[in-house]
Amino acid sequence: MKLEHDTASRDSAWLGIGAVLAAIGASVYCVGPLLLISLGIGGAWMSILTSMETVRPFFLVLTLIFIGLSYRKLYLIPDSCEEGEVCASSEVKRKQRMIFWISSVLILMLLAFPWYALFFME
Repeated sequence: MKLEHDTASRDSAWLGIGAVLAAIGASVYCVGPLLLISLGIGGAWMSILTSMETVRPFFLVLTLIFIGLSYRKLYLIPDSCEEGEVCASSEVKRKQRMIFWISSVLILMLLAFPWYALFFME
């Protein structure tokens, strides 16, 4: 059963990592130039980053899929842990859910950045 727990733990980690990477991909065309300009780096080559806007919908959907899969893993699929294992602890489950909600809010804020970035540029 230890191997099954390790696999479930790795699956959960990959879901979170996938959601973060997809969110970064979805917002790189807007966050990238703003970050570079705030660091004092400019130039015409930054227009290359804005060309990623065409693939933004793909990354947006991919991010939402990963968040949905993570929610499914935490709330809808019953635990396959035996009594006495770390994953059977309600404290561990509570921490996992807290991390899920905090990271989901941050990821969704990153996805929505192109819509509220205009307020920072005024």
